[in-house]
Amino acid sequence: MERRSLGAAALAVGAVGLGCMPMSWAYAASQQRGDHALRAVQAALDAGVQLIDTADMYGPFTNELLVGRALKGRRAEAFVSTKCGLLVVDQHIVANGRPGYVRRACDASLRRLQTDVIDLYQLHRADPEVPVEETWGAMAELVAAGKVRALGLCAIGARAPRRPGARMHDGTIRQLERMQQVFPVSAVQAELSVWSPQALESLLPWCAARGVGFLAAMPLGNGYLTGTLTPGQGFEPDDLRARHPRFTAEMMAANQPVVVGLRRVAERHGATPAQVALAWALRQGPQVVPVPGTKQERWAVENAGAAGLELTARDLTEIDRLPPARESWD
Repeated sequence: MERRSLGAAALAVGAVGLGCMPMSWAYAASQQRGDHALRAVQAALDAGVQLIDTADMYGPFTNELLVGRALKGRRAEAFVSTKCGLLVVDQHIVANGRPGYVRRACDASLRRLQTDVIDLYQLHRADPEVPVEETWGAMAELVAAGKVRALGLCAIGARAPRRPGARMHDGTIRQLERMQQVFPVSAVQAELSVWSPQALESLLPWCAARGVGFLAAMPLGNGYLTGTLTPGQGFEPDDLRARHPRFTAEMMAANQPVVVGLRRVAERHGATPAQVALAWALRQGPQVVPVPGTKQERWAVENAGAAGLELTARDLTEIDRLPPARESWD
């Protein structure tokens, strides 16, 4: 698999990563089986995937434990990315960016992951009660201590500001510029997909201009762009899609033209809609590494295969003309 470089640390990883969140968090618990997840991680490594993305919040904690088990005996083949800064308290998610907490969280993640070093340590979300410089400075100390190799920011969940003319990621960029004054940012993780291309407006250009890696989160639209979900299908109550505005029966039907367009391109290449969606993300820049999430061995292997799919100019034009995702509030 092609390798891509992340940030000032020039850390090389396979062009397609593996998001581990669905293995123990946010999706239907009835479909989460540890043995399947272990096989998915092993199959991804066999297919050339290196970046394995998790977080202490997922579970909480169970996701890192699972990744630690999956990488036992194969740690040298993987590039481990995890996150700190969010806690689950009484079923609510709260931010904690206090330096002392960050240090303790890192040590706990190292134990759960059964490793001596975290390749990429990401701030999951900035704590509004703590200056981001303080949090980032504590994370930089972890690099100096040899516990972490590089630092990143997770910007998933950014929403368009209310000011006229403002872009979705303007606030994230201001935050990143403050962080850069303390210690280099090696990677930014944010949503980027065929139906959610907003990062192309300003965030991805900011990263490209500074040599910062970009981890494309949700590149398959929470599974919708795979073409395996049907409008009107139900989701279990603990599945995040049961409450997501794009996954109402009405919106799933309205967004079908996106899947139809991806399938049309896929048929020309003998590929799948998911592989086309990932190949599109890869074409957005040499620093882009899509991180599709899955808990199934089959999909992990299929996703890795997208690294070898070469889209034509015609393909890209067709995809760029597809409508963006409609939301229930549109």
